[in-house]
Amino acid sequence: MKIIMLLLMILGVASPKSLTAASNNELKIGITQEFENLNPIVAQMAASTYIRRAVGRNLVDMDENGKYYPALIVKIPTLENGLARLSGEGKNRKIVAEWQIKDNAKWGDGKPVTGYDVEFTWTVALSKFVSVGERDTYHQIEKFEIDKANPKKFKTYYREAHWDFNQLLTFPVVPKHLEENIFKKFGNVNEGYAKNSLHVKDPTNPGLYNGPYKVTEVKLGSHVIIERNKYFYGEPAKIKKIIFKVIPNSGTLEANLRSGNIDMISTLGLPFDQALVFAKKVEKEKLPYKVKFKPGLLYEHIDLQLKNPILQDLNVRKALVYGLNRTELTKALFEGKQAPAIHNVAPMDVWYTDNPKDITLYPHSRRQAKKLLDSSGWKMAKDGYRWKNGKKLSLQIMTTAGNKARELVETYLQAEWKKIGVEILIKNEPGRVFFGETVRKGKYPALAMYAWISSPESTPRSTFHSKSIPTKENGYSGQNSMGWSNPKVDAAIDAIDVEFDAQKRIKLAHRILGYYTDEVPVIPLFYRSDVAVIPNKMSGHKMNGHQAPNTNHVEYWTFK
Repeated sequence: MKIIMLLLMILGVASPKSLTAASNNELKIGITQEFENLNPIVAQMAASTYIRRAVGRNLVDMDENGKYYPALIVKIPTLENGLARLSGEGKNRKIVAEWQIKDNAKWGDGKPVTGYDVEFTWTVALSKFVSVGERDTYHQIEKFEIDKANPKKFKTYYREAHWDFNQLLTFPVVPKHLEENIFKKFGNVNEGYAKNSLHVKDPTNPGLYNGPYKVTEVKLGSHVIIERNKYFYGEPAKIKKIIFKVIPNSGTLEANLRSGNIDMISTLGLPFDQALVFAKKVEKEKLPYKVKFKPGLLYEHIDLQLKNPILQDLNVRKALVYGLNRTELTKALFEGKQAPAIHNVAPMDVWYTDNPKDITLYPHSRRQAKKLLDSSGWKMAKDGYRWKNGKKLSLQIMTTAGNKARELVETYLQAEWKKIGVEILIKNEPGRVFFGETVRKGKYPALAMYAWISSPESTPRSTFHSKSIPTKENGYSGQNSMGWSNPKVDAAIDAIDVEFDAQKRIKLAHRILGYYTDEVPVIPLFYRSDVAVIPNKMSGHKMNGHQAPNTNHVEYWTFK
């Protein structure tokens, strides 16, 4: 018995006798990914967003069916309902929209959420000293006009008339009355505001949150505890306390679930292959859980560092794709239940295409891969690898440490690419470092493997536009860490934003995909499904499968 107890302690698993069953009093959720910052302006990790949506709401949000709905606001402005109007013609065409925040929307300290908070968030996000994932979302707004008689009402004036103007205010809001002085003091230094925000210095300050919960305890790399926010404008949360526990190793995560140390595994938990196996165990052993799957707008991929001299050669990039059997990869690791990806747009999105007239396809062909490498002067040597001018064709791949599925994929890639003479060196990092520093600042030397998740009809401005290449000068804003720059892609992205005709937008989207697949700044691997494990007695939990995590309806989660 002592040996068993010692093993449980090593795994971070508590004794079943010391645990309480999941109920409306407390729910313990396991996540494998660390969170880097709960400030929604600068946070870029999925784990941070997952936690944040339980304690903070956006003006506009998206439901499980991919439909936008008003969250903090009364009504979404449209041209049809008269809350938005066009002015000007051609390149001078602009749009103005009227917004109203719900009367009972308050921060966790009882202060009202107003248009001044939205305007302040916009001001912070536009600062060159603040690192933002997608600055263009904020840049599209030219100015705010707050109703002084009722600060809940405000107007937004847009620089251009974009078809998705009313989706731009899906961005989160931070409280001006708490953060303004910090921004004034530290906002003119690179990352000064981010490091000194109350989200870092005093994360349990209730005034930071306007969602159904507020943060009551934070320990980086360990856990976050949230409890009901009595000032929440919507339906009161059913569960009194929720604990998000960081358990980086997915094998240990399952052990914690079985022991009762956690009650539920989030969508940032079990990799797909492990979830398939666990679902069979649940059925066979009659375990008290539901394993939920939902195909989503996610794709696992490898960003290619285009500053790397080897990867600047298009033949090398194309050879890597030809030399990879993605169909066999998904069969070997996921029983073929996750489809091989051909680009960044998932099949459930209306912008998807697999038409060879639109895009370049790369059927598995080692022969073609070797031919391309030969033509670029990379010759096979006796050691089984290719050399050129005394240098080995060697590339380093990085991903999140402890993610079993990704580590298996790395091993598969290493074996596959060795067959065409490419050496792959594996070096992984904890999620907080990998996403918060390495990927965000484009510090990986060659290959970075992770997943992107998007919304339907999402313009890839932050990932493909040349202005979204993160640099020290722009405060490392933007998510084009590959450094891909193509003026024709920039033009198509700029055009798609201002095109109100849906069919013309599709054609522009396909044009972007054409350049993407031809120039290979990224190697798409497979389209992912969301996976979660919830207790049998839990209800109200829905899977989203897109950019908005399912914690955006956490107040409806309950136990019978």
